[in-house]
Amino acid sequence: MMAIPERSLSTIYRDLRRIRRVEEKIIEVYSSDKVKSPVHLSIGQESVAVGVCAALEPQDIAFGTYRGHALYLAKGGDMRRMIAELYGKVDGCARGKAGSMHLVDMSVNMMGTSAIVATSLPLAVGYAFALKARKEKAIVVCFFGEGAMDEGVAYESLNFAALRKLPVLFVCENNQYAIYSHVRDRMPHGDPCARARSFNIPTERIERGDTLAIRDASAKAAAAIRAGEGPQFIECMTYRWRDHVGPDEDRKWKYRPDEELDAWIRNDEVARVGAMLDDATRQRIDAEVEAEVTDAFAFADASAFPGGEELDQYVFSA
Repeated sequence: MMAIPERSLSTIYRDLRRIRRVEEKIIEVYSSDKVKSPVHLSIGQESVAVGVCAALEPQDIAFGTYRGHALYLAKGGDMRRMIAELYGKVDGCARGKAGSMHLVDMSVNMMGTSAIVATSLPLAVGYAFALKARKEKAIVVCFFGEGAMDEGVAYESLNFAALRKLPVLFVCENNQYAIYSHVRDRMPHGDPCARARSFNIPTERIERGDTLAIRDASAKAAAAIRAGEGPQFIECMTYRWRDHVGPDEDRKWKYRPDEELDAWIRNDEVARVGAMLDDATRQRIDAEVEAEVTDAFAFADASAFPGGEELDQYVFSA
């Protein structure tokens, strides 16, 4: 693994901590009905978005899924506007019209996330096709869950990207469960990398959600893409700690063993990366993150709801 500069490590920890704390705050306020949309939390999965985005350039484009808080923040999305969007307020990143599942911040090339499984793949491939046609330097990064590999459009997208040698990095966030169904109950051979390799796309699998390993693999893949080698595929093993949707614990459903969840919690990447920093640095970052999270929720509280005139704005019809 390449050497990690101290400043870079501090930034990675800050990003992990920001995502964790803002989602823990979402859990606190969710029962108050301030949050006006369903939420799909990234608690436990922060390392994937943070590790990948640490290897990107500002001009690179990101497409993600409905479990998109981590990607939005890791790509540089505005936290104030994210919480305002969850609150349905006019200062939200989509003016309160989209909610948690459709976050967007074009100022940092964070494309709108999608609530439909696997739709990030064809959208990302289309954008990568346009970049190549325009001979632009940016690359596209596409995030999706292993459940998306059940969809036919995933194979169409991988095939087209490989045929055209498009500048796209496919990132499979494999948390092993599509809602409550384990991958072994959905795929006769649950290996997303093997499926990607069938299209001659180079692949790498990162075990245990290691943030720094994900960062290094993403940097290597991005360099290959920028060199014109075509698409790359990274599978990141990870695990969500909360229910598929909503803020609750879901142990009561017994669809996954408690010891499996507990093992991932013991190997928490936020704590592991934080422990690599000296105490003073970590405490300073923690305090700054707390202040930012408090400010973001205060901003959302103070924002107004959209007026009636918003109904006819940014609406498209054929």
